[in-house]
Order: sequence, then C-alpha cells, then structure tokens
Amino acid sequence: MTAPGSEAQGMPLEWTEDQKLFPHQVGFTCPPHDWDAAPSDFLRIAPESVGVHGWMLHVPDYRHRLDQRSQNFDMLEDFAAVMANNGADVCAQVGSNWVHASGLGVQGIADFCHRLSDTHGLAFHMAGYAMVEALRAMNVEKVALNAVYHWPEWWQGTVGFLKEAGFDVLWAGNFVDQGWFKTQEDVNRKRWIFEGDLARRSFEYVADKAPNADAYLANGMVNFRTGPNGQPQRMLHLTPQLEEQLGKPVVAHDTALYWRIFRSLNLAPDGRHGQLLETLDA
Repeated sequence: MTAPGSEAQGMPLEWTEDQKLFPHQVGFTCPPHDWDAAPSDFLRIAPESVGVHGWMLHVPDYRHRLDQRSQNFDMLEDFAAVMANNGADVCAQVGSNWVHASGLGVQGIADFCHRLSDTHGLAFHMAGYAMVEALRAMNVEKVALNAVYHWPEWWQGTVGFLKEAGFDVLWAGNFVDQGWFKTQEDVNRKRWIFEGDLARRSFEYVADKAPNADAYLANGMVNFRTGPNGQPQRMLHLTPQLEEQLGKPVVAHDTALYWRIFRSLNLAPDGRHGQLLETLDA
C-alpha cells in the first residue's frame, strides 16, 4: 500500500512534451526592484508556439549596487532550477551588469552559462554575455557604447567586459557624459525612462564620436517615451529607425538577449526588428 503523500498520489515529477502548455517555454528573471518589460516585449514578437514565465529575484533592501549582484549571484542557479522544474526550454537573465559584477570574467561567465545549461537540462543565457555572443556572430570588431542611464561604475564594467571579450571600444559614455543631464542624480530620478527624442539625439552624439565603429551599442534596458500616448519603449522598438538613421547595426542588451533565446529555440521573431534579429530569418 502506498503511504499518503507519496509520489504515487502526487503529480508526475517529469514533464512530457504533450503536457507542456507551449511547445517552446521561456523563463525570464530580472533585478529585484524593476518591473521588467522583457517578457512582454519578447512574447509580443514571438511565434504563437512560445510561452513566457517570469521570476523576480528577491533581495530585501535592494539598491541597485554591483556588490548586491555579486553577493546574490547564486540566485541565478535557483532560478534555473525552478524554471527547469516547471518545464522551461530556455532561461533568460535580464540585467547587463551581472556578468561583470560577478568577477568571473568573460570565459568564466561562458562556463557558468554552460554549467547551468548542462546541469538543469535547458539553455541558460545572460544579457551581458548575449551581447558578446551577438557581436561575435555579426563579425563586429569596433564598437561604441551609448551607456544611456548607467552610472560610471556600471558602464565602465561593461566596457571592461567587452574589451576582455576582444572588442575595440572606440568611445563610451552615458547621458551625463553626452551633456543631456548635469548629474547622475538627475538621470537616476528618471528611473530608466526618458523622452522619446533623446534616443535619436544620443545615438547621433555617439556616432559623431565614433564614426568608424562597426556597430553602436546601448547598455542595459533603457526606455524612451516613443510608444502610444508616450508609453515607454525599449530599444527593441527603436532599432530599425536608429539603424536607418546611423547606417550601422545597433545592438542593445534586450535585443541581444532575445536573439540568443530565439537561436536556442531555433525560431525567428515575427516582424522586422533590426539587423541582429533579422539574421535569424536565415
């Protein structure tokens, strides 16, 4: 006789393909104190076979410090384990600073992603490393970084990570360096959301500083009020227009992460969203 509460009286421990709600299931996680647009943006451009689930990291008294990322880096392992247990095919970590805050270096992050993928039986991707993978796939060598709202410690870490990965960073700077705001405190008060015209103006500034770049990059998950009734939108929505304006590829951490997820799923997004994502059509 089977004892009450045993496995025989519970749900099966393993998912089978016919029990999945969606043929392709993607799990997202994000920093502890941000409403993350990535799951919504990704789902809106994905085929109907894709489903998305989210898991927000919980760090009490989170203040967006790099040391809080390094101290809680092991939570990404928990995230992968939870998503694998729920039948995810791909896990995606939003937040570009986690890779350089970890102190693992480029190869260390690559090894970390491979280990979590192998251990939990899914594809695990980080936004900061997805940027490196995307630029390598596009055969890009020289880049310029629009560091947008990131304060110096953040974007300088991104520059260091890119240089370690072998890229020539011709110029980098945030909205204060570009002269749009007087202080970083003025930028922070915007809570990552800026007027729509600043996207065009800031990229024109970066392109003027680095006309020989192969691609222009945007740090983090910046939002501009370019949507209906001024609704904030991320780089995903603006990339085609910016590429037409600049005549060069534009790669941001959100589009790089989506590209890496789609590649793992062997899918392409619906619609046109810039040169990087359009490479998946092939």
